[in-house]
Formats: sequence, structure tokens, C-alpha cells
Amino acid sequence: MSGGEVVTGTLGSGPPVVLTHGTPSWSYLWRDVAPELARTHTVYLWDQLGYGDSRIRPGLSPSFKLHGETLAELIAHWGLERPALVGHDSGGAAVMLAHLHHGVAVDRIALVDAAVLSPFVTPVSRHLRRYREAYSTMPVHVFTELIAAHLRSAVSGPADLIEPYLDRYRGEEGRESWIDHVVHFDEADVAPAESKLDSVDVPALVLWGEQDRWLPVETGRRLAASIPGATFEAIAGAGHFLPEDAPGEVAARLREFLA
Repeated sequence: MSGGEVVTGTLGSGPPVVLTHGTPSWSYLWRDVAPELARTHTVYLWDQLGYGDSRIRPGLSPSFKLHGETLAELIAHWGLERPALVGHDSGGAAVMLAHLHHGVAVDRIALVDAAVLSPFVTPVSRHLRRYREAYSTMPVHVFTELIAAHLRSAVSGPADLIEPYLDRYRGEEGRESWIDHVVHFDEADVAPAESKLDSVDVPALVLWGEQDRWLPVETGRRLAASIPGATFEAIAGAGHFLPEDAPGEVAARLREFLA
């Protein structure tokens, strides 16, 4: 891809569906959802540039704009015609940018606790952006505890759900990676898609964790109301990392929608 080296994977057979993770996760997020969808579909997975095992090209930033461009390139690379797209968190922004800004034709769209309607950058991330230098010089063990607390607020289930994500950001290199991601959060990058939500003319599903503390459930309702004919569903007891808190319910709702 033009932005760097993208790690991808596929499983199953049938109509194509592309799963796009958000921040600060990687394709691991879908590990319990993808196999269920693969019973009836060919599931395409990828790590966004700068996340998971994908490597961003030197000199580029892991921006929403880049993720949308990369998703559009990947779909062309895979030779997919009108795939279904599913996006979680900032992966939702990538999905909508690929479709509405880059003109990728799709069969249907599912948005899961998606960062599409501004403002969606969390207060924690806004604070870090404002005081980047202070966070960059913070002792690593203290910074790690701050990240851990923030990640725990993304799930309603056991705290150990966040450990694999936290492990990616331990140490000085992990701290700089987290900061690099956050300082390049620019809601203006998503405006080309947000301004065209009312032009979506394919089936759309908006799934939300009822206990989402990063993007409140009301944001999901507003997002669904912004997309003509979209269906909104809230999953009780689940937080922002919905595929972690309720993978079975997410898979069941997506399979029904994709059918």
C-alpha cells in the first residue's frame, strides 16, 4: 500500500465482508467475531497502519485520513466489488471515508461504537494532545498506569480483557506510539464523510454498547439518525469495546444484518 506495509488476513468463503478495527486496537479485536461471520462470508481483516503488525511509511502519520485511503486501496487490491464494510471506533471513520470520500462501492455498512460524528476524540486524548511534552517525559510506569485506567473504561467485562492491548503500549517505545497516535487525531479529517452521511443509500446498521464511556450511546442514536434508513441497536451491559464485551451478540447481529 502507498502508506506502508499492511498486514492482512482472510477466512471463510462467501460474499465479502471487511472488518476494520479502531484505536487503540488491531485486528485481534475481531478474533471471536470473525470466525462466526466466516461461516457464511469471506472475512477480510487488516491492521491499520501504525497498529498491530502493520508498518507505516516513515514520514507519514497514523491519521484518520490515511486509514480511509488505505482501506480504499486494500479493497481495490483485493479486487472486491461491493463488499460489506464493518468498522469499530475510528475504523468506522475509515469505512465512511472509503465509501463516501473515495467512492468505494459497498453492499452494506455496519458501524460499531464508531467515531464518525464530531466531536469524538475523548477528553483523555484531548488532554494528552494539549500537554504532549509533559506526557512524553512522564515516567514510563506512571504513563502505563494512566493508559491502563483509560483502557479499563472501554470495557464493562473483566479488567484482564484490556491486557493484550496494554501490552502493545508498554515501555518507552509503547509510550511514544500511543502519543503519536493520539496527537494525529484530527476530527477535520472525517468531515468529508460526515458531511455526506445523508447520501448513504445502502443498508446500514449502527451497533452500540449501552455502557460505552468513550462515545455515549446517544452518539450512536444520532449517528443512526444521520444515515437514511439506518437501524440502531444497543447491546445492554457492553462498553466501547463491544466485540470484547459481547462478541457473541455482535456476531449474531452482524450475521443477521449481512444475510
